[in-house]
Amino acid sequence: MSLVLNDVTVSRGVGPVISNVSLEVKPGQITTLVGPNGAGKTSLIEAIAGVITPSGGTIVMDDVDITKLSKRKRSRAGLSIVEQGRMIFPSLTVKENLQLTARTKADMDEALALFPELEKRLNNQSILLSGGEQQMVVLARAFAAKPKYLLLDEMSLGLAPVVFMRLLPVIEGIAKSGVGVLLVEQFAHLALKIAQDSVVVTSGRVSYQGDPKALLKDAELLRQKYMG
Repeated sequence: MSLVLNDVTVSRGVGPVISNVSLEVKPGQITTLVGPNGAGKTSLIEAIAGVITPSGGTIVMDDVDITKLSKRKRSRAGLSIVEQGRMIFPSLTVKENLQLTARTKADMDEALALFPELEKRLNNQSILLSGGEQQMVVLARAFAAKPKYLLLDEMSLGLAPVVFMRLLPVIEGIAKSGVGVLLVEQFAHLALKIAQDSVVVTSGRVSYQGDPKALLKDAELLRQKYMG
C-alpha cells in the first residue's frame, strides 16, 4: 500500500514541464522532492492532487488508479495537499478553519496537539496571525482531515528558516502517525534531513533518486544533481 507514480508527465501550454517521473510515497515515511526553481515540482504536485491532469503515466494510491479522478474524489480517498501561499480563510477564526476539515472534535484536538501555540489563538481571526502561525493552521487543518497521504508544496515560502525549522518536527510527527508525506521544498538541506527517500528534478526530469543521506554527505553530488 503506497502512493505510486509511474512515468508521469505533466504538460502546460506547448509541451511537457516535467517528464517520466516515477516515485513511491510509503505510509509513515517522508519523500522529499527538491530541485531548482522552474524544475516542474509544483506542476507534479498539482497533477498528483488532481488540480491538473497529467499528459502521460499513471498515479496509483493503495492499488487504485486515481489518474483520472477529480481533486475532490482524491481528497475523499485520503489525499490532501497543502499548496503554496498559506491558503487560509483569513476572515475565519483558527477554530473555524480547522472545523472545515475535522469530522469530529477528537480530530480537531489531535491536530491542535501538534501546535500548542494555536490553543490560545483559537478564537482569533486567522488574518491576525503571523506567517508562521498561519502555516501552522494550514498544516493542522490538513492533518485534521485524517489523510493517508499528504502533499506539501513549498511550505517554507515566505517564512524565515528558523520558523520553518519549528515545523519540521511536526512533519516528522505526522509521518510517524502513519501518513505518507511528499515534501516539496526550497530549503533542500533541511528537508533532506527528515526524509527517508529523496528525488531531485532538474529541467523537468529526475536527476537523482535514492538515499537523502548520500546528498547530505556530498555537497558536490547535490550541486551536480541540481545542475542536471
